[in-house]
Amino acid sequence: MSNDMSNEMYEQPPKPSSKFRTMGLVALGLLAGVGGTLLLRPGSHTPGAATDQAPKKQIYQCPMHPQIVRDHPGDCPICGMKLMPMEGGGAKPSNVLGKISFYRSPMNPSMTSPTPMKDEMGMDYVPVHEGELKGEGPAIEGFSAVTIDHERQQLIGLKTAKVIEGMVRGEIRTTARLAVDETRVRKINVKVEGFVEQLFVDFVGKPVAKGQPLFSLYSPEFVSSQREFLLALKTQKALAGGALASSGVDLVESARHRLALWDVPTETLVRLEQTGEVQRALTLRCPVTGVVTVKNIVEGARLTPADIPFEITDLSRVWALADIYETELGLAQVGLAATMTLPAFPGKTFTGRVAFVDPILDPKSRTTKVRIEFPNPKGDLKPELFGEVVLKGPGHKGILIPLDAVLDAGTQKVVFIALGDGKFEPREVSSGATVGEQVEILSGLKAGDEVVTRANFLVDSESRLKATLAHLSQKASSSTASPSAPADGFKH
Repeated sequence: MSNDMSNEMYEQPPKPSSKFRTMGLVALGLLAGVGGTLLLRPGSHTPGAATDQAPKKQIYQCPMHPQIVRDHPGDCPICGMKLMPMEGGGAKPSNVLGKISFYRSPMNPSMTSPTPMKDEMGMDYVPVHEGELKGEGPAIEGFSAVTIDHERQQLIGLKTAKVIEGMVRGEIRTTARLAVDETRVRKINVKVEGFVEQLFVDFVGKPVAKGQPLFSLYSPEFVSSQREFLLALKTQKALAGGALASSGVDLVESARHRLALWDVPTETLVRLEQTGEVQRALTLRCPVTGVVTVKNIVEGARLTPADIPFEITDLSRVWALADIYETELGLAQVGLAATMTLPAFPGKTFTGRVAFVDPILDPKSRTTKVRIEFPNPKGDLKPELFGEVVLKGPGHKGILIPLDAVLDAGTQKVVFIALGDGKFEPREVSSGATVGEQVEILSGLKAGDEVVTRANFLVDSESRLKATLAHLSQKASSSTASPSAPADGFKH
C-alpha cells in the first residue's frame, strides 16, 4: 500500500458546519426549559419539596420535667418516668424553651457545664434553656411557681380542692384505757380480833349489794361486850328511881357505844336488849354496793384489825385515762364534754366529762394525763378496756382545707395554689386544729382559693428543682462577669 493511500485512511472526518451547531444548542435549550417547568409545577417531587412534605420526627418529653426531650422513647434520667410523645411530632427544645443556657447533671443539679458532657455514670448532661429559668420567681425561699399542662396533670393524677369556710371544733381525738374510780374503792376490815365461822361471799368478781352479809366472825371480846351490855341494862333497872339512876343510864350508853364502834348493826343491839341472849358470832355486812375485787379470807381464818379480808369496788362510774400532746393542752379543760367508742360495742357511744387534767407533763412522751368520768349503770364499761375518746371543745369559724394539701417542709408548711392555665404557686401557711380529714389554716389562704390535694409531692419536687435551676443560672451568670474589668473599658 502506498503512502498516499495510508494518509487517506487516517484522515479525520469533516467538522459539522456552524448551521448544525446552532440547531443543536436550540434543542438543548428547549429541553432545559421544559424540564424546569416540570420541576417547578406544584406537586413535583423535588428534593426540597420532599423535605417539606416529609413527616416530622417524633419527639418524646418527660411529663414532669419538660426540659428532658429526646428523639427516641426512653425514661427520664431525673425521675425515671416514661417519656411521652409530644403532639404534632414535637418540636426542638430550643424552639419551645429558647436558647440553651448551660448543661447540668441529671443526678446532681448543682453540677453544671457550659458545654455538653457526661457524668461519672456515663449519663448525658441535660440542657437547661432560657425558658426554664424565666418565671415569676420563687414565692418563698427554695420554691418556685411551676406550669403543668392539662395532659400532664391527668397523667400524674393531680387534683385540687377549694378552700372553704366552716365550723372548727376544738376536738381532741385520742385513745383511752378504762380504769376503776379510785374514789369508789372500799376496803373491808374488822375492829375486833376473831375467827371466821361462815363465809357468804366466796369469790372475786361477785357483785354485792349494800347491807348484804359478807362473813360471820366469832370473837371472845364480842361475846364479853354483849354480856357487859346486858349487865349495864340490869344495873340501870336496879338504880331506876334512885339517886344513882343517871349512872345506870351512862353505863348502858357506854356499853352500847362500844358495840357500835365494832360495826355491830343496830338491829343486833335491839334484839340483844329485847331477848337478853348473847350471840356467838358477829355478822359483818357490806357497806357499799359494788363488785368484789380483792378477797383475802377463808373459813376458819383468824382475823385481826390489821387484816383486809375484802375489797369492794363500785363500778357504777368508771374513769377513762387518756394522753394528750402538749400542743393540745389549750383545748383540754375540766368539765369538757367527751364521747367514747369501744370495739367491744360497735355503733354505741358513751358520753362523759373531763374530771381532771394532770398538772405535770411527762418529759419522755411529751403528753399529759387526762381523766374522764363515764357513768356505767349497766356495767358495760369494764376496767382495762381500750377505746377511742373525743374531747369536744367550743367551736369557731375558720378556713379549712384537706389535710393532704399541706406539705410539711420542716421549718414551714407549704401548699400549692392553682392560678389557672396550669400555673401553680407555692404558698406558706400556718395551720391550726385538725378536724377529721381537714385542717384549719390560720394564715396564708383565703376562702375560694384552690389548692393541690393529690400529686402535690411531684409538684413540690418540680418547684424545688426549678428554684434550684434559677439559683444556679444566676450564680453562673454572675461568675461569667469579670470583676476585674473596669467599667469604662480602658486599661489602667
